[in-house]
Amino acid sequence: MFKALTIAGSDSGGGAGIQADLKTFQELQVFGMSALTAVTAQNTLGVHGVYPMTAEAVSQQIKAIGEDMGTDAIKTGMLFNAEIIEAVSEHLVRYQWKNVVVDPVMIAKGGASLLQQEAISALKKYLLPRALVITPNIPEAEVLTDMSIRTAQDKREAVMRLFDLGVKNIVLKGGHDEDPSESVDLLFDGKEFYTFSSKRISTKNTHGTGCTFSAAITAWLAKGLSVLEAVTKAKEFIQAAIEEEIEIGQGHGPTNHWAYRKRNKVLIDS
Repeated sequence: MFKALTIAGSDSGGGAGIQADLKTFQELQVFGMSALTAVTAQNTLGVHGVYPMTAEAVSQQIKAIGEDMGTDAIKTGMLFNAEIIEAVSEHLVRYQWKNVVVDPVMIAKGGASLLQQEAISALKKYLLPRALVITPNIPEAEVLTDMSIRTAQDKREAVMRLFDLGVKNIVLKGGHDEDPSESVDLLFDGKEFYTFSSKRISTKNTHGTGCTFSAAITAWLAKGLSVLEAVTKAKEFIQAAIEEEIEIGQGHGPTNHWAYRKRNKVLIDS
């Protein structure tokens, strides 16, 4: 039985956060577990409230998993403050967990802040050096690298700067690219660059794409795939989730988490 742990916030609308992570794990036949960092009141129209857990509460949830069930891979999402980040990092060291995917969630699609400003330095100091993979979008990478990212060369420079912070593999997502026809993600493993191009879909239903993509990477890593293989399959998963739209809510709707399984029409190999 493959297992994955998500350490993230709750999305009451079900499109992002731990809800998206657990749905993704389930679709890829990985047993999902969670440690909740915050409760958000949100829907497709935006985030209406953020209510963080204490660092002790987060720590106890992770400890409960680590001392009993264990995990094959971990994904972090919304961590909110420096205290929670430090607590998470301490447990990664304590249990020697290696397959760590960090989605550096900072800002919701509606513009609400999901990471306190003073937490950014803690993220860079404590968590990034423990990450096997980090999956920032362009605005998040700009914050982490203190540079503007506009060109393909900017992307390469940014991922190399992130590598210098101790991250082993960086996936810079291209969803914020200005190209109207395609989105290009860039993977850097410290030696080689790999690009993943996908057709840009004209849709407003993209809520939770980052969470879902990083959760899919986590699930494939839990099943023993390499980083390159996991990213490749995760791209297929999220592309299907965006292309096979579902209409929910009045704003930015969620992606379709069962589209990949439906498209493949067979049970995913375990």
